[in-house]
Amino acid sequence: MGIDSFNALIEKSIVSNWDNDALTDFKGATLQYHDVARKIEKLHIMFENSGVEKGDKIALCGRNSACWAVAFLATLTYGAVAVPILHEFTAEQIHNIVNHSGAKLLFVGDVVATVIDQTKMPDLEGIIYIPDYSLVVSRTDNLTYAREHLNEMFGKKYPKYFRKEHVHYEREASGEELALINYTSGTTGFSKGVMIPYRALWGNYDFAMSVLGGQVKRGDSIISILPMAHMYGMAFEFIFEFLHGCHVFYLTRVPSPAIIAQAFSEVKPTVIIAVPLVIEKIIRKKVFPKIQNNRMRLLLNMPVISKKVNQKICEQVRNAFGGNFYEIIIGGAAFNQEVESFLKRIEFPYTVGYGATECAPIICYADYHDFVPGSCGKAVVHMEVRIDSSDPENIPGEILARGTNVMLGYYKNEEATRQTIDAEGWYHTGDLGTMDADGNVFIKGRSKNMLLSANGQNIYPEEIEDKLNSMALVSESVVIQKGDKLIGLVHPDYDEVAAMRLGHDDVMEVMEQNRQALNAVMPNYSKLTEIRIHKEEFEKTPKKSIKRYLYQNEA
Repeated sequence: MGIDSFNALIEKSIVSNWDNDALTDFKGATLQYHDVARKIEKLHIMFENSGVEKGDKIALCGRNSACWAVAFLATLTYGAVAVPILHEFTAEQIHNIVNHSGAKLLFVGDVVATVIDQTKMPDLEGIIYIPDYSLVVSRTDNLTYAREHLNEMFGKKYPKYFRKEHVHYEREASGEELALINYTSGTTGFSKGVMIPYRALWGNYDFAMSVLGGQVKRGDSIISILPMAHMYGMAFEFIFEFLHGCHVFYLTRVPSPAIIAQAFSEVKPTVIIAVPLVIEKIIRKKVFPKIQNNRMRLLLNMPVISKKVNQKICEQVRNAFGGNFYEIIIGGAAFNQEVESFLKRIEFPYTVGYGATECAPIICYADYHDFVPGSCGKAVVHMEVRIDSSDPENIPGEILARGTNVMLGYYKNEEATRQTIDAEGWYHTGDLGTMDADGNVFIKGRSKNMLLSANGQNIYPEEIEDKLNSMALVSESVVIQKGDKLIGLVHPDYDEVAAMRLGHDDVMEVMEQNRQALNAVMPNYSKLTEIRIHKEEFEKTPKKSIKRYLYQNEA
C-alpha cells in the first residue's frame, strides 16, 4: 500500500487551489489558499530564526479559527510535532500538557491567553497569540528578534513577491514519523498523549476521499463545529476538506444553537459532521414543536398521507441544516434513540461512525444508504475490526482494531501502550460490542470507566474522584452518570463527622460546598450536578479498587 507524503498533499492542495477561498472565520475574514501559504511561510521564517528544530513540539490551544488552522499546518510542514490542546481544559490541565509534551512554543487564543500562567510552564521558549501571531511571552532573544523583523526577513527572502513555485514543504521521512500528540485528558497521571503518525493522518484522509471524495467537490463549503483539537473535528472538518480544496468556515465564538442554525442557512455545507447533541438540539427546537400538534399526529397515522407528510418533514429538517448536504455523519457519543428512530422514519440521510483518538480517529463507518440503524457501520478501508468474544454476533466482547490508522503509542508511557496495543498490533478500544454477519458493529457500552458527555467530550470519573476525595469529610467517592448529569456518590469520613459532632444537614452543607469548590476547577462537561451520601463503604476488589459497576444504577 503506497502511502503518499502527507505534507506533500498539503503543498499540492495549496498550489492547485491557489486563488480559491480556503478558511473563513464566520462573520469575519477569509483566507484564500495563497494567503494560507504566505502565513505558513512567515511562521516558518519565525520558527527557523528562533531555533525551532525538526521534531520539536509546538502546542496550540484556542478556539477554532483560520489562524489556528494555519499555525497547525505550519507546524507540520516545518517538520515539527503539533500538540493540539482543547481550549476548554482548565489552566492547570493546559500547563500539565505543555510540560509533559515538552513543547517549545505555545500558540494561544484570546481567552486562553488570559487564563494561563507562564511561570507554570518553565520550559516554553515563547507564547504566541493566535489571532495575529504576536508574542505574548518571549524567553529568547532569537524569538523576539525573529518576530520583530519578520516582515523584513520575509521581504528579503522574496523580494519580488511570494509565488506558487516558492511553496515547498518538509516531507516526513516515513509514514511512521510522529505528526502530532493528542492528549485524551488534561490531568497528570491520567493524561495520555496519543502519538499519531503521518500514516494515520493519511489513512483517515484516504478513507474520507474514498467515501466522500465523489460527493464533496473542490470549492464546496463545510462548517467546522467540533474543536480541531479533537481528532474527529481535525480529520473530517479540516484536514480532508483542506486537502480536497474546500472552503472551511469556523464558528469562532461558542457555537450556540442559534449561531449554528444561522451558519447552516448561510453556508449551506455539503457534508455535516456532528456530535448527537447538535443534531438533537436542532431537531427538538426546530422540528418537534411543528409536528407534535394534534392535526399532524392525525395525518401521520393515516398510511396514505403519512408518507407525503414524512417527506415534507424530511425536507424541513434538511432545510434546518442548510438543505445542501449529502449526509450528516454522527459520532463521538451515543445517539438519542427517540431522535434516531424519528430520523429513520422520515428517511433522513444520516449515518453514525465510530472512532477513537488512538485511531486518528476513524474505525467504523457506512454510507447512509447502507447504514444499519443502531450500528456504527463497518470497519473502514485500511482497518480491520474484530470482537473479542466466543460468539461475536450474540455475546458482546471488547472491540479490537488494527491497521494504518492506529497510533504509535502513548507519549512517555510504555506501560499504557503495552496494555492498549497487543503483540499482534490490535488496539484494545475498551468498548464492548457485537458484530453481525455483514460486519456491522453495534456498541454495547464502555468496558473501561470513561463516561461520555452529551456533546462527545471524554469524562474520566477517576479524575473527578481524585479531587473530590481530598475534600472535607470525604472518605471515598464514585462518580456516576444519569442522562447528561454527573452525580458524585460520597461515603463520608464518619469518624471525623462524629468528632465534630455534625448532623446529617451539616454534612450535606459541607458536601454542597465541596461540590461548588470542585466545579470551580473542572471544565464544564465534568461538573457535578449533585452529591449524594452513601452510608456504607464501597465494595472493593482484592486490589482495593472500588467495584464501580455495582453503583452505576444508584442514580
